[in-house]
Amino acid sequence: MRHSTRIAVGPVQFRIGSDWRAPVAVLDRLYAGYPRDDTRPADATVRLFAARPWRRWLRPSVQIGGDFVIPDALPLPLSMGLLAAEMGMNLQVALGWRRHLLLHASAVARDGRAVIMSGESGSGKSTLAALLGEDGWRLMGDEFTLIDPAGGDALAFPRAVSLKNAAIAEVAARVDTARLGPLLAGTPKGDIRHLIPRADAIAAMHEPARPALLLFPRFGGEAAIEPMGEGEAFVRLTEASTNYVALGEPGFAALTRLVRETPAFGISYPDSTTGLALVEQLFAEAVR
Repeated sequence: MRHSTRIAVGPVQFRIGSDWRAPVAVLDRLYAGYPRDDTRPADATVRLFAARPWRRWLRPSVQIGGDFVIPDALPLPLSMGLLAAEMGMNLQVALGWRRHLLLHASAVARDGRAVIMSGESGSGKSTLAALLGEDGWRLMGDEFTLIDPAGGDALAFPRAVSLKNAAIAEVAARVDTARLGPLLAGTPKGDIRHLIPRADAIAAMHEPARPALLLFPRFGGEAAIEPMGEGEAFVRLTEASTNYVALGEPGFAALTRLVRETPAFGISYPDSTTGLALVEQLFAEAVR
């Protein structure tokens, strides 16, 4: 394609091509601190293209393509080209990755032990991970957590964190503005702004961590902690995995070991300060 870049996030090497320079330029800025090896074959390919030639210039709209596509997906305006690239990257991993058990979950680590947080959109898992990553924890990822089927360790996928709506101002107040991407206003997901993870999180993105805690956060309501049984945690994580069925027996074995060896809790919290305190409390109890 006319413009292209390569990005390595954890074990995944992306090749991203675009009919326009702008999305690639923003990606190059957000991922400038990530390791780069242009000689390594790509694991996943993303294409951002105009469905019709004139759509490059006349009301330009971005169609998302690549190794895997959603045929009925609607194009996005060029002003949301970064969102299109992010969606394309997530799509390729969600539908094509088979080397690890893939969980739609955020994760942070401390002293080699990981806290994995899974929940629906709006549960606050990305915001909690981003805030913890600025306060003594290593951010492992806000979108996907990879579980090694052989050993059970969690592997990082620390892409640029997608902050949404109220979380943007909350995180922006704590970080250097140089680590924030452009504001994407009025997207289908609301307002979005990306946070570049700390340099130490990027440098350590190939270091595994042993799962210590499974959390299923829910933003809103009074603070509460609810112990969760293995069966419920297992079912919730099968729903949060895009490749559990495709992995077959290794996926079942990996997920079974994860829920048997890792305590799980549902937590409710009315604000981020309370949520962070609950994570700290449960982690301290899990590793003592």
